[in-house]
This record gives sequence, C-alpha cells and structure tokens, in this order.
Amino acid sequence: MKKIVCDITQLTDAHRSRIAWAAEARGYEFRFCEDEASALAGAANAEILLTASTKLSRAAKSLKWLCVPSAGVEPYLPDEVYGNPGAVLTNSSGAYGVTIAEHIVMVTLQMMRRQPEYAAVVAQRRWQRNLPMRSIKNSRVTLLGTGDIGTEAAKRLAAFGPASITGVNRSGKRSGKAFDRVVPTSELDRVLPDTDLLVMALPGTADTANLMDARRLALLPDTAYLVNVGRGSTLDQESLVQMLVSGRLAGAALDVFKTEPIPQNDPLWSCPRLVLTPHVAGDMALPWTVDRIVEMFIEDFERYCEGKPMLRTVNRKKGY
Repeated sequence: MKKIVCDITQLTDAHRSRIAWAAEARGYEFRFCEDEASALAGAANAEILLTASTKLSRAAKSLKWLCVPSAGVEPYLPDEVYGNPGAVLTNSSGAYGVTIAEHIVMVTLQMMRRQPEYAAVVAQRRWQRNLPMRSIKNSRVTLLGTGDIGTEAAKRLAAFGPASITGVNRSGKRSGKAFDRVVPTSELDRVLPDTDLLVMALPGTADTANLMDARRLALLPDTAYLVNVGRGSTLDQESLVQMLVSGRLAGAALDVFKTEPIPQNDPLWSCPRLVLTPHVAGDMALPWTVDRIVEMFIEDFERYCEGKPMLRTVNRKKGY
C-alpha cells in the first residue's frame, strides 16, 4: 500500500485521524511516528512525507512529495536533502498569517507604548509615568512583503486608524483591499522616507538577501520603528544595531536573525530600544496554525491524488 509518513509532534489525535481518514479514502496508509528511529524506518518506502526533517527526506528513496509544515523552505531546496531529487516540494504558507500578524501588533504596541521601559521600572519597584508614547493611529505603515503575513498584518493594523498602509512587493500588484496602495520593490527607496512603521515579512531568497541594507535603513526617518518577522538574511543587522546605539530610529523588534540561536556575545543582546524574540512569531504553538497546516495538506493531497497541480508547490530553483 502507498504510504504517507508524518512525525510532526504538534498534531493532535484529531489531526492524525483526519489525515488517516483522507489517506485511507484514497488507498494510502498513514503512519504517524513519535520517534526518529521509527520515522526513518517508515520513510524508507514512503511516497509522501509531512515533516520538517531533512533526515527523513534523505532516507525516502521512493519519495514523490515532501510537504513541510513551515512557510520558509531554505533547508529543503538542495537536491542532496532528497532520497529522490525529483520529489515535489510544498510548504505551509498561509498557515502563519494569523499568529505572525498578532505578533506584529504586539511588538509594535510594546515599542510605541514603551512597555520594555515600564517593565524595567516596575521590576525596580519604582513609580514612573512620564515616558512619551506613540500611536499606530495616524502613523504611515509600510509592509515589505504582501503575502499571507503582510496581508493579515495590514488587516489588523488598519483597525488602529493609521494614516496609510503601503504594501511593497516584486510586481507592485495589489491583491484584495488590505492596502491603501501597493508599489513594486523598485520604488522602495521612495517609500522609506515616508514610513513611521516598517514591517518586513519577506522570504529568504537571492532577491531579498540584505534588501534592507545600511543605505536603505538610513532612508528611514529617525522616528521610525522597524519589525522583522520574515528572514534574518533580508536585513543588515549590524547596521541596524549601530543606528539604534547612536540614537537613530525609535526602535526595532526582531524575531528572525542571520544566525540562530543568537551567539552569546552578539551585540543584539544589549542593544538599546530593541525587542528580541527567539523566532516564535510563526511557531506552531498556536492551535489554529496547526489546524490550518492539516487543512492545507489534505487539500493538496486531494489534488495530488486527482493529478491536479498542488496549490503550494515551491520552485526549488527560485526558492518560493
């Protein structure tokens, strides 16, 4: 019998049952493996893998389809991580917009309402109430990346009454009504000086590497905030730290980094006006995210079985 193997521990019994039912209806066996040894043994003759493990994809000599539970796909692009290099890769882009959008709102409000400073005040048992605050209301918001994450963030930020919400993407084409306008990346330099809040939600590709370099960071107003929830490779971290230390920029919040975990001696740890989170904005800790990953896998599985193009196929040469 054709086989699907999965080792994603965040799946509940209900999730596993849903996949097993869909698999059986199409003549597949679904095997959930709770330990690496059984997963590797099961992957040996699996046709489909639902996993984040490149060890499994390497072991799967009969693999035709690898579905990863993440939106980012950098580790899964090289041929050498596949037992069968001809296997199709799909991701779970579309499952993380809700949780990451909520993270963006959270850290933006933390910075604008000075929560890190007030947390320090309270920790010292002091009573201080005079720190000036900012508001999303009437702010000029720029979202660098207008996919699922950027769109979901734009919807939520719009509720705070910003002056404008501008999207930036490769084509400059707008999808939906979440943005007041969308411009191509070629116009980014023109947009940055008129930005109060810059949210970066970009994938890690050759085109996005170091996109926000020192020159572009310098185009932002001194009073601007920056949030990066995409990939650490898209931002010049060293230049950002220098700017924050020197008093340039009102603040920044980073959830992704060039090196993860952050090295112990990295200046990021002690940088002023910088909110750090350990790559948790898009984690599978939110149950809705896991629900959506399962729904999308089953949706693509049905299309796979019917010989239709899957909706989340990744071009491994392009990286998206």
